Amino acid sequence: MPLKKKPVTGMKDILPKEMEIRNYVMNMIRETYASFGFSSIETPCVEHIGNLCSKQGGENEKLIFKILKRGEKLKLDAAKEEADLVDSGLRYDLTVPLSRYYSNNANDLPAPFKALQMGNVWRADRPQRGRFRQFMQCDIDILGEPTYMAEIELVLATTTLLGKLDFCNFTIRINDRKILKAMAEYSGFPKESFDTVFIILDKMDKIGLDGVEEELAREGFAQEAIDTYLGLFKEVTGDIQGIRYLKEKLQGVLSPKVAEDLETIISTVDAVKTADFRMCFDPTLVRGMSYYTGPIFEIAMDEFGGSVGGGGRYDEMIGKFTGSSTCACGFSIGFERIVMLLLERGYEIPGTKKKKAYLIEKNMPSERLAEIFRQAEAERSQGVQVTIAVMKKNKKFQKDQMISEGCTEFVEFFRDKR
Repeated sequence: MPLKKKPVTGMKDILPKEMEIRNYVMNMIRETYASFGFSSIETPCVEHIGNLCSKQGGENEKLIFKILKRGEKLKLDAAKEEADLVDSGLRYDLTVPLSRYYSNNANDLPAPFKALQMGNVWRADRPQRGRFRQFMQCDIDILGEPTYMAEIELVLATTTLLGKLDFCNFTIRINDRKILKAMAEYSGFPKESFDTVFIILDKMDKIGLDGVEEELAREGFAQEAIDTYLGLFKEVTGDIQGIRYLKEKLQGVLSPKVAEDLETIISTVDAVKTADFRMCFDPTLVRGMSYYTGPIFEIAMDEFGGSVGGGGRYDEMIGKFTGSSTCACGFSIGFERIVMLLLERGYEIPGTKKKKAYLIEKNMPSERLAEIFRQAEAERSQGVQVTIAVMKKNKKFQKDQMISEGCTEFVEFFRDKR
């Protein structure tokens, strides 16, 4: 049977043109986030299965690529349940590994700790546009900062990066999990049903207000609670005035400080931002990860038609590793989607070095060949990218290929020096 030349479903080969863009974006990420004081770290791609299945990753825990035990530890005949076979898995995000990393190395890290992490993650998901089973993720996190200073810095750093990559007119949607819970409590939903309510609310952009009402009713919730709940969404606006409305409306179930902090985050970012975007208060924003405890945010771009990044505060996750509370907040950009959008718009890397091709006739004498290589080296020392190739019979096709790879100038060398 012949070997398969296509990659595994949901994974892809990366051609040189895309790799150039990817490398440029990664360098821009490192440069921009370093200017905000973030330090690069790295964690293993394989994590303990218990960490990955700790009920903190939401739906992602159903998408884990699990790894069988190896050697003598793998006893297929005696296995009675999955735990007898599996002891680790490929990470599905970078947040769980970061939490383990911090709990293991906190004594050697500054406080607060500002981490930048880029690396591949794996999810056994259904592939579609901008979604793969192996993909690069890029996270920045601030650990040990309890105030809204963390949220402000994360939003400013991320939007500054997007502005440098020529993205504009995008939206940062922001909400707070405490506001979500307060709205549900005020409306009369039982606390044990909040997760169900939020799962339905998360479909608002797809099924609309009427669809949410139908699904809540189908779940058996009281009509009075449903009417009160949806009435809040009809009245609230997507700005600071909307936050103030809920602060007043939800008195007794929402701490005023939650609303005040969210207002401060939005107003501060708006006052000092350098990129062209808007902040939007969105009380329907849920984000699926169950580990979020406070403000949550997403990047929405019209040219993609969905989210290209998101994050939030997760003050309880690290404590599950250490036994002591450590506040944490993070923001992740959708690296693959950002690269895809840049490729689709024909993005040209600014300041790209000049590319030149030397085409050499076959059977060039050794002395002349050495002379050509010395000439190429002299040009490279001046910052020119020089590719040396043997001249092909179909020279036009050869040049067209090189032009598609960015070559702008050709020098031809013949044995007779013409």
